[in-house]
Amino acid sequence: MKDPVQSRESADARRRERRTPRRPASILAERWTTVDGIDVFYRESPEPPPGARVMMHLHGFGLSGRYLLPTAALLSDEFHTLVPDLPGFGRSGKAPNSLDVPDLAHAAARFLDDRGIESVTLVGNSMGCPVILEFAHHYPERLERAVLVSPAGGIHNQPLRRAVGQLARDGGREPTRMVGVATPDYLRFGVPSTVRMFRALTQYPTLDRLLALKIPTLVVIGTRDPLMPGPQRVHDVAVRTDNHLLLVVIEGAAHAINFSHPGELAHAIRLFMDDKPITDDPDSPGNAVTYEIHRSEHLPPIGAE
Repeated sequence: MKDPVQSRESADARRRERRTPRRPASILAERWTTVDGIDVFYRESPEPPPGARVMMHLHGFGLSGRYLLPTAALLSDEFHTLVPDLPGFGRSGKAPNSLDVPDLAHAAARFLDDRGIESVTLVGNSMGCPVILEFAHHYPERLERAVLVSPAGGIHNQPLRRAVGQLARDGGREPTRMVGVATPDYLRFGVPSTVRMFRALTQYPTLDRLLALKIPTLVVIGTRDPLMPGPQRVHDVAVRTDNHLLLVVIEGAAHAINFSHPGELAHAIRLFMDDKPITDDPDSPGNAVTYEIHRSEHLPPIGAE
């Protein structure tokens, strides 16, 4: 049973945080709302273009939406962009009970309800991808397109000790500045919550849900991601679905592609949204190369039958 004094102190702390100005982490506006009695922190395009398609970015486990901002900001000039901290993560408040993947999918839907948004394209990284797949399972009419970046969960990340080892290896492959972004989020999330969420994630039927998708879907993987099987294995899975699926590889990227390779990823997302072949972005610095390894025969535009 929760200590009522601690609960009040926690609520007071969140209210103080809401009143305390912080230096914005990106060009996106920082905002708060309340969903199902939980304070939810999110970022949003300050002035979305008139009639812009809505695009919401969903973070990985233990993290907030902060590390997604490099990619989200690059897309905010064209899309009505939202980057929430899901309940229990980042600066948002915690739910009374621990949330699993289906709970987070429902929470994402209720956040959109609160914002008055009926349909959306979802962009997820790591745990955010199973949340998108579960969202598609429960709310197929609300999901226009899906972008799955480094999708985690399923048999490749089992058992739990294997997933922990994969995550540890990935830490050495991410940019060093990711440490300063991720460490406060992990500390805030806490060890018990990390273990529970990681177990739920590794047991989630990611492959089954992916094969059941019926909307245009972009899957983006990095060649240095230890949490993902190799590109050939991913390609073999991709050809098993008759969904409108596009599979893209970014050479040299690890797991947190939204943070480490925002230019390449944003470029690929723009081309996907416009039903164009994925080509490398000459304006993105570095030696990363982006290319398709699978495209289904037809990727229809949004609203097409």
